Amino acid sequence: MIGVAVPAYDPAAPESATTLPVGTPTTVRSYVRELLRRHRGRFTVLVAFNAIAVVASIVGPYLLGGLVEDLSDGVRDLHLERTAGMFALALIVQTVFTRLMRLRSAMLGEEMLADLREDFLVRSVKLPPGVLERAGTGDLLSRITTDIDRLANAMREAVPQLAIGVVWAGLLLAALTVTAPPLALSVLIALPVLILGCRWYFRRAPSAYRSEAAGYAAVAAMLAETVDAGRTVEAHRLGARRVALSDTRITQWAAWERYTLFLRSVLFPVINVTYVTILGAVLMLGGWFVIEGWLTVGQLTTGALLAQMMVDPIGLILRWYDELQVAQVSLARLVGVREIEPGAGDAEVVPDGRDVRADEVRFGYRAGLDVLHRVSLDVAPGTRLALVGPSGAGKSTLGRLLAGIYAPRTGEVTLGGAELSRMRAEDVRTHVALVNQEHHVFVGSLRDNLLLARTGAEDAELWASLAAVDADGWARSLAEGLDTEVGSGGLALTPAQAQQIALARLVLADPHTLVLDEATSLLDPRAARHLERSLARVLDGRTVVAIAHRLHTAHDADVIAVVEGGRISELGSHDELVTADGAYAALWRSWHG
Repeated sequence: MIGVAVPAYDPAAPESATTLPVGTPTTVRSYVRELLRRHRGRFTVLVAFNAIAVVASIVGPYLLGGLVEDLSDGVRDLHLERTAGMFALALIVQTVFTRLMRLRSAMLGEEMLADLREDFLVRSVKLPPGVLERAGTGDLLSRITTDIDRLANAMREAVPQLAIGVVWAGLLLAALTVTAPPLALSVLIALPVLILGCRWYFRRAPSAYRSEAAGYAAVAAMLAETVDAGRTVEAHRLGARRVALSDTRITQWAAWERYTLFLRSVLFPVINVTYVTILGAVLMLGGWFVIEGWLTVGQLTTGALLAQMMVDPIGLILRWYDELQVAQVSLARLVGVREIEPGAGDAEVVPDGRDVRADEVRFGYRAGLDVLHRVSLDVAPGTRLALVGPSGAGKSTLGRLLAGIYAPRTGEVTLGGAELSRMRAEDVRTHVALVNQEHHVFVGSLRDNLLLARTGAEDAELWASLAAVDADGWARSLAEGLDTEVGSGGLALTPAQAQQIALARLVLADPHTLVLDEATSLLDPRAARHLERSLARVLDGRTVVAIAHRLHTAHDADVIAVVEGGRISELGSHDELVTADGAYAALWRSWHG
């Protein structure tokens, strides 16, 4: 069995298809211990109910063994009524506590699963936005959906059932040892087969299941990216290449699926051989011991029945332990986010002022390929800075660095002298806010969507924030006002309305420094200009970094930085740069025709 050849599978199947980390065994064990500590009371009750049910189940073999012993000794008065009554009572106790045990185990599993989901969500939303952006949608989506689904069965069934199986097997083995000590040795005969088979399996299973999960994540990422960018794929005639890539990813994933199936096809026959070996050893050795006078017939009967009963808990343990191999991989992927610091690090880093400064900053999304090259920039408090330049020049990247979303590869970005990359993400957000071109409307009321920015805001403040972004008109026309349900299943808002809600949140959050990445891009030019005039009152006195794709935004700025090829090529006011007749002047002329 140990020399069985591994079936052919594609070694190129990825073991990791994600930028989010997978939890180490230490992290996983720590989290499991934390879960058990949270639910130790319910877990103790579950073990107690299981112990009572197992003890009640042992009564039957003892009563039958006693009857056989009495018959072999020639006893005439067997007291069958009393024996039947005791058996019936034990059966009732076993049935009641087995039902309670199953109910408690299901409740415990659901509570632990709810804790896991909540822990993952809470930890994920605290991650730096740059980490989530780099991870991409495929990996994060596969963790939230597939890994949670795989863990659901483990939490509901595997963990409670494994605990039940361990207690069950331990009590049966103890009962067998007490009843017929020589027969307990017969169980050891089956151990070499079981140990060798399980060792062979469990040395291969964890890495195989990790590769299988990573392969699925790669498939999910590829499909999500293809669907999201469907128009781009069609426009550039990339359909055949994306289909070929999907075939490759699916083939690799299927190879790991086949390999894990092969591993199980070896393990399960080993388990069946163990069952037969245990029962056969008990009967053969027990018969010999009875002939030699070392055991009585009653002891052999009880021992054989207890040995037969051990088939169920051993099967339970191995079955659910195998299930836990799959679950452990999913759990490691979920708790892997615990290995990422919620912020960049030092809680003691506090800005001393509001000035924003970039000093010799280099940054790239891929190793060895920088997008920004030695960029230096000073933004005084209250300044309105516009970043302009051709598409792909690095404007949005620089804006995200100034907002603390990304950390520079070299150099530093500071706020009031404090390095943003050393501040916790939640601390950075109290000082600096980023509003980009992507806006999300959460399922819930309009009020709930606004309160995300400041939970204690009064209705008057919510209406004021909507008025500041010219959204109070359509908001007041809603039948239920702020209580109107929006998002999926509720009122469908237009992209422009969703953008206004995002800007209203910005007003409520009240940060002193704002990074606007074309925050009015979804509005028509006339509406955008009107909204920007309204926002000008709100933004007065704040530091504003506006990534400008429409040059009228740059015209109104105090300072304009022209970004070309990842460098700042020009810096000055609108009039100064037009007079200089450089890159900005060319852009301005092309804009006005």
